[in-house]
Amino acid sequence: MKRFTSTIIICCLALCAFGQENTKIDTVKKKEEVLGAVLIKSFRVDADSPITHSNLSKEEIKKINLGQDLPILLNQLPGVVTASDAGNGVGYTYLRVRGSDATRINVTLNGIPFNDAESQGSFWVNLPDFASSTQSLQLQRGVGTSVNGSGAFGASLNLLTDNRSEEAYAEISNSFGSFNTRRHTVKASTGLLQDKFELSARLSNIYSDGYVDRATSDLKSYFLQGTYDDGQTLVKAVLFGGREETYQAYFGIDAETLETDRTFNPVGQQFDNEGNFEGFYDNEVDNYAQDHYQLHANHRFNANWSANVSLNYTYGRGYFEQYVDAFNYGSNLFDPSATYAFLGIDPITVNGEEITETDLIRRRWLDNDFYVISTNANFKTDRIDVDAGVFYSYYDGDHFGEILWSEFPLDGLGYKGRYYDGRGLKQEVTTFAKATFNITDRLSGYADLQGRFIDYEATGLTSDREPIDVDKTFNFFNPKAGLSYQLNERNQLYTSYGRANREPRRSDFEENATVRPETLDDYELGWRFSDGKLQLNVNGYFMNYQDQLVLTGAIDDVGARIRENVGSSYRLGIELDARIPLTDMINLQPNLALSTNKNRDFLFQRDGALTNLGDTNIAFSPEIVGGGIIEVIPVEDFYIRWLAKYVGEQYMGNIDSEASILNSFFTNDLNVSYEWKNPWFFDVITFSGLLNNLFDVEYEPNGYFFTFDDDFSNPGEITTIEGAGYYPVAGRNFLLGATLRF
Repeated sequence: MKRFTSTIIICCLALCAFGQENTKIDTVKKKEEVLGAVLIKSFRVDADSPITHSNLSKEEIKKINLGQDLPILLNQLPGVVTASDAGNGVGYTYLRVRGSDATRINVTLNGIPFNDAESQGSFWVNLPDFASSTQSLQLQRGVGTSVNGSGAFGASLNLLTDNRSEEAYAEISNSFGSFNTRRHTVKASTGLLQDKFELSARLSNIYSDGYVDRATSDLKSYFLQGTYDDGQTLVKAVLFGGREETYQAYFGIDAETLETDRTFNPVGQQFDNEGNFEGFYDNEVDNYAQDHYQLHANHRFNANWSANVSLNYTYGRGYFEQYVDAFNYGSNLFDPSATYAFLGIDPITVNGEEITETDLIRRRWLDNDFYVISTNANFKTDRIDVDAGVFYSYYDGDHFGEILWSEFPLDGLGYKGRYYDGRGLKQEVTTFAKATFNITDRLSGYADLQGRFIDYEATGLTSDREPIDVDKTFNFFNPKAGLSYQLNERNQLYTSYGRANREPRRSDFEENATVRPETLDDYELGWRFSDGKLQLNVNGYFMNYQDQLVLTGAIDDVGARIRENVGSSYRLGIELDARIPLTDMINLQPNLALSTNKNRDFLFQRDGALTNLGDTNIAFSPEIVGGGIIEVIPVEDFYIRWLAKYVGEQYMGNIDSEASILNSFFTNDLNVSYEWKNPWFFDVITFSGLLNNLFDVEYEPNGYFFTFDDDFSNPGEITTIEGAGYYPVAGRNFLLGATLRF
């Protein structure tokens, strides 16, 4: 703890030292500098940086923002694959980049980590309609630049919330569509008051029945922001959060059900003691709330020096409610949750019969606090731009389970009796220094040094009532470097190297106490061409992993993905994207990602014997991911956009089993947007529409694969059994919306 405290003190003293510099403001510069530019400076890269990246502006986001979660809005970026439990992009949605899932994609909101400190996941369902308060975002593929929080092992995603508004406004947005989906959003701003202050706010409510049976979503969110700017000091206070209640659809369906009843949802099934189906439990829901409190302050001391301090507190709490049916769970050889033995309770006798299992209703709770202080300073001249900073975070998370009801008495566990209790504590200090510098008029360099120092403790019982006792310290050094060479006004070449290290997450320790941290060396080489409106980007990469924690394909009893170390592995690929103006009215935006993703000398226990399978494909890593947008502007402010997406065949496991193949798919969407300016007393009315899956394709972008050893059917003989499940998405469906701004 002394190490953490000393680092923070040193950081604060350094900022005070900067404060002693000449505070005269460079009159050549603008009086004001948007705080967002300061917030993103340390975590984003410029267009000519040697880091592979894509940007999306507010204008691009709002064209398709009709209530679907933010991962779905990123679907057209290179190398991106998205999925949805409910099948229509509302509720629990998922993002993969270069085959890496959300636990390996670093996400920051105004530079503050959004990934959960323990699970390392990013759960956008907790921040519904956050896209409506996003000014811009940048997706860096690969290791990227140094960022706060867990290392980027596939990509990093940085979001900047709304800039302040110079003019006062009010805005009402409503949309509706298939599966009773609807969104209602209200936004407003005071505009700039006394040339210094601005207040803005947003309230949103999204509801959907979902494509999958009972996969309902009831989502609410808020966003409040206050900005102060006196031309020298910028202060921004941001409060935002969300409340979600979603009926769960995490089990998917098997291949047979996929053919006969694509929308079937097995979650919540109830049976009588003879196994007769009785219906579904109507409150098998995930209920969670998350609130974020951020304070950002920037001061520009002179023409060369500026510094920033950010504070954050995130409070998350909620539960997953589940009906445990004794017959249903009793037929599952691997889940004893309905038994008295599992709960650590002695059986009881009722009417002379010994009772060893019971139907019950349980809630599994998370209650966590996350604190952050982040400081950084910037020095800039015509030839060099240097950023340095220190980040500190503290996470305190409680995990516990309650029994709400049981068919038979549970002695010692009354109403809301706890049947497990655990805790996780995580502290992290990150220090970094990075610089971009001109070597010659055409050649520039990039250097980035980062140290991450992590203490993690996990104690108590897991939700499976297994003891967990983790006390680990991780010290990581992550260097990065790159070069950019400007051949001429149109062509630029770049290359970079970056190293990243990551600690395991809580569930990795639950699955395997000897789990190891993972290391990535990322090599990138690219070419950028720009000729006015025509742009072309080509990037090649080689990502070499040691002890990569890959998805096994299997899921746990609440749908979370299980991972394992695989020793040596790699991802090798090339990415292309372009913006091509065919005419003044027609623009093309194609992208293509080709890759090979391999585990080296993968070992697998089949039929009781350990077998070396050689090089196998990494799970959920398609070799081809392509997309494109054809945009037609027949008249001013009227946009017609054709969105196409192709994802090649992929394996859901790491053993190249035919049973684990997830088929390729090709989908097309149609997006229309029109801005009607100055009608009546409005500034603008925007009409928008989205027709998803235009050709009504039946496909599954996500699934799971599992194996187990059958040593009971034929005593003395072990047979490896394989199985798979799938998450289907909706056929043709639509969303229509209108935004009134005045």
